[in-house]
Amino acid sequence: MNYEPYGCPIRYWLAVFGDKWSLLIVRDIMLKERKNYGQFQDAGEGISTSVLANRLSHLENHGIISKSHDENHGKKYVYKLTDKGKELANIIINIIDWSEKYDEKTLVEKDFIAALREDPKALRKKLVET
Repeated sequence: MNYEPYGCPIRYWLAVFGDKWSLLIVRDIMLKERKNYGQFQDAGEGISTSVLANRLSHLENHGIISKSHDENHGKKYVYKLTDKGKELANIIINIIDWSEKYDEKTLVEKDFIAALREDPKALRKKLVET
């Protein structure tokens, strides 16, 4: 099969999430309830400030996250998933499920895996409500 450079869904996915950091930022917002620049920076992943700023801007430009002023700290911003970003919940859940099955070094809380196995729809709903 011959795919055109544009119009391929895998190519589009890679254009948005094909770097090392973008999906980790989505994970942090969705699963770890991180919401501001400092929380992303202090997450322990080792992302540089310039790369973090670039990735946040990239995700915002692609409509995955939105940025608004923090009501408690006027100079800070709060990042949230948009509806488009929330639709990634099933993908995130599937990646976690797959990794937990096939990578013995993957660390996932047992409660999360139990919720995933028992009722993935309820888990997805919980993830997108935060």
